[in-house]
Amino acid sequence: MTAPRALPALHATPLDLGGRTALVTGAAGGIGRACALRLAAAGAEVRAVDRDAAGLETLAEAVSDLGGVVEPHVLDLTDLDAAERAAAGADVLVNNAGLQLVRPIEEFPPDAFHTVLTVMLEAPFRLIRGALPHMYGQGWGRIVNVSSVHGLRASAYKSAYVAAKHGLEGLSKTTALEGAPHGVTSNCVNPAYVRTPLVEKQIADQARSHGIPEERVLSEVMLRDSAVRRLIEPEEVAEAVAYLCGPRASFVTGTSLVLDGGWTAH
Repeated sequence: MTAPRALPALHATPLDLGGRTALVTGAAGGIGRACALRLAAAGAEVRAVDRDAAGLETLAEAVSDLGGVVEPHVLDLTDLDAAERAAAGADVLVNNAGLQLVRPIEEFPPDAFHTVLTVMLEAPFRLIRGALPHMYGQGWGRIVNVSSVHGLRASAYKSAYVAAKHGLEGLSKTTALEGAPHGVTSNCVNPAYVRTPLVEKQIADQARSHGIPEERVLSEVMLRDSAVRRLIEPEEVAEAVAYLCGPRASFVTGTSLVLDGGWTAH
């Protein structure tokens, strides 16, 4: 009897982004920082975009310790023209930057709603628009949009965030359809609550909106719908981003990679 042929080791091809430029927004902390470090470790020159100059400086030191290359780019993404210019020449684009405000709709400040949609939906559109000509020209590109479980499900008191993430899902799918003939993939990653300053800052708002003490927010609100009762770590999200940039994911496009601990299984 002939022995079965051994399957090739799927881990035999490490992520190699040498010679590639990866732009990561919101790179000074949280998920963005983890993505910047992961892509730099894979050999990419990281164009790190954030409005936090001090955070970018700390990131640059960490990337340097890895032997990587980072180009800090201090930028407020509400400057949409500058955002589009910043994306020119990027081979990999990670749209990660975000902000959050938890309020009932009738109390939600219209200017805050506008800002959230600008940073989290319109800026990704402009960044994609700026990156695509180069990607199309070389016949290769990877766009990863850091969405959320809130791109697939809604939660009360998060009208702007939920609206932005649902819009980002649609933008990502449209980009996938247009980019496919040019070798460009576009996908979302959809984590549940991640251990980041953005989540930590929500706790007081959530407590007030739900009328409960802050110490009950994590178990009764944030993790209530998750089968895996913990926060996800930024590095876990970064690994999902790295997978979508790698050679084994060239057929993966127009989809959402859900990292929600079973939230959407309900």
